[in-house]
Amino acid sequence: MERGNATKPRETKIGGDPASRLPCILLAILQTIMLAELVVLLRAGQWLNGLQVATIMGLTLAPVALGSRLPIRIPPEFQILSIAFVFASLFLGEIQSYYELVWWWDISLHATSGLLFGIVGFLLVYVLNENERIDISLRPRFVALFAFVFAIAVGALWEVFEYAMDQALGVQMQKPRLGDPSGLTDTMWDLIFDTLGAFLISAFGWWYMIRDERSFIENWIRKFNRINRKFFRSRRRATSGPIHALKAPAKSEVGGS
Repeated sequence: MERGNATKPRETKIGGDPASRLPCILLAILQTIMLAELVVLLRAGQWLNGLQVATIMGLTLAPVALGSRLPIRIPPEFQILSIAFVFASLFLGEIQSYYELVWWWDISLHATSGLLFGIVGFLLVYVLNENERIDISLRPRFVALFAFVFAIAVGALWEVFEYAMDQALGVQMQKPRLGDPSGLTDTMWDLIFDTLGAFLISAFGWWYMIRDERSFIENWIRKFNRINRKFFRSRRRATSGPIHALKAPAKSEVGGS
């Protein structure tokens, strides 16, 4: 009886959060734009481009469509960033040729991807740290290093995907840059900005952890914890937040101070 009363207010609070409706609103706007483009392409007989737009529409639908079906609930902030990133990189970048029209478009997206996947790296460490079957407690330096390496690894896998698509389908995802038609220079600059974005978010997270202050990364992780509370009931911590829970004073634990 008491447990039912305790959980009911939380469900009402999460469901009534206006931010939870923002992904659907953003998705409706972007889907309308892409649908109009799809109609234009199909009328012009550009079937391949039309197929690409339809695929992008499906990808932008995924965070919202799958969010309610996955065992882990995705916070609205992550859904919005995922939808916006797919739209900016694939629809605006590839279909609308923003990569050629706006010189900084590719640079900004790769730097942003480094930031985003660095945040995901912090989140993964927190999930592992809260798992009752994995008894670890990590220091800030190691947490930041993991987030940094994770973001770079994802960026490298994306470059492998671009190369595979170019070879298999004859597209040109690896763009000529600085007089190099092979795409190698484009790949290296992409990785450089992936690394820069990953470094910035990792250094930011590390700085806040050692100062014992709360950042937006911790706020997002706290929200992830709140809406997925059933996965984190086993390990209670007397700390001010999940990022702080990753720290421990003992020298024998993983990582340095």
